[in-house]
Amino acid sequence: MSEVTHYTSVAIGPRTNLQNIEEVKFVLLGTRMLMAVILTDTGIIKETIIKFDEDITEDQVNTLNFIFNNKLKGKPIEEIDKPLEEYIFSEMNYSLNVIKPIMQQLDKVINEEAKVYLEGTNKVFELPEFKSLEVAKNFVNLIDTKQVMLDLLNTGFAKDINVYIGDENENEQLKDFSIITFKHKYQDKDLGTIGIIGPKRMDYSKVISVMKYISKKLNGQ
Repeated sequence: MSEVTHYTSVAIGPRTNLQNIEEVKFVLLGTRMLMAVILTDTGIIKETIIKFDEDITEDQVNTLNFIFNNKLKGKPIEEIDKPLEEYIFSEMNYSLNVIKPIMQQLDKVINEEAKVYLEGTNKVFELPEFKSLEVAKNFVNLIDTKQVMLDLLNTGFAKDINVYIGDENENEQLKDFSIITFKHKYQDKDLGTIGIIGPKRMDYSKVISVMKYISKKLNGQ
């Protein structure tokens, strides 16, 4: 989109708490090491390596695969939590040295920060507004502040196209810019948010037309 609009494009994947578990797979890599793979209903794959202080057997891994998929398939990813840990400990009589590393590492990978993807950050510096040192500096600070970008893209999910102009943005860092975003969905599943960041005097008609076209294509319309 950056090539077409000549503004900076930005994107994030789906929020973890909106995803359901499709499958959990544990693979034994050694007597004290596992690889865990979580596949969600949005097609997102999360994987991590788990290390143990004692040996773990293939039979234990097979049992873990059965329990996790039997208990969690089709449920929100955030349900990998304390009750499941307690169930495995009480019902399967697994050592805490086996259970705790699994739950701790899964919690870490599930709650890891979302990635923010940027393209065309250099495009805006060709625009007249960005000849101002203050505006240019604010833009650099904006794209370097990950949480601001996440908050920005996690706003306005209810609408097809969301437009925020200058002071309409709650964050002071955004006052010099306009942001247009749309929600990327497939079969009603959240696949993330895509947006354009540019000056307040951006060509709104062109940008919105481009985003509507891309949104329809991505969302299978």
